[in-house]
Amino acid sequence: MNNDDAPEGRSLVKNRTMEIVVALFMLGIAAIVIYDARRLGIGWIEGQGPASGYVPFYIAIALGLGSLVTLVQAFAGATDDADESFVSMESFGRVLTVLIPGFIYVLGIEYLGIYVASALFIAAFMIAVGREGIIKSILVGLGVPLVMFMMFEKWFLVPLPKGPLEVMLGLA
Repeated sequence: MNNDDAPEGRSLVKNRTMEIVVALFMLGIAAIVIYDARRLGIGWIEGQGPASGYVPFYIAIALGLGSLVTLVQAFAGATDDADESFVSMESFGRVLTVLIPGFIYVLGIEYLGIYVASALFIAAFMIAVGREGIIKSILVGLGVPLVMFMMFEKWFLVPLPKGPLEVMLGLA
C-alpha cells in the first residue's frame, strides 16, 4: 500500500524509523540507569537486604533487552507494518496544535503562575481549537483556576506556583 495516497496526506515518517529511534532512546535510558544502579550497589547487603540499585538495575536490564529485541526486529524488517506510515503531515499538524500550546502553558506557569497561565490556556484553547464562544471560554477559563485555587490553596492547604497577579492581589 502506498501511504503517500492515504486520506491524511503524505507520510512524515515510517513505523520502522520510529521503532529504531525509540529503541535507541530506551537503550540509552537503560544504560544510564544501569550505570547509576551499579554506582549505588546492586548486590545483597547481609542483614539489610538488597542495595539501593538492585531493583532499578534489573528493571533496566529488562528494558535494555526489550529495546535490543525491538531494534533487531526493526532492522530486520520482522514486523508486518514496518514500512507503513507512522504519522502523516496532517496528523502531525494536529498533534502540534496541542503540543505547542501545552509547551507554552508550562513555560507560562514560571512567569504568570499556575492560575493565570491556566485561565489563559483554557480560554485560548477553547476558542482556537474547540471553536467555543468567547463568553463561554472566558467563564470556563476563569472558573477552572478559581476552583483549583479553592481546592488546593484553601481546602488541601497545598500552595501552587503563583505569579505577579496573585502577589499583587495578596494571594501569594
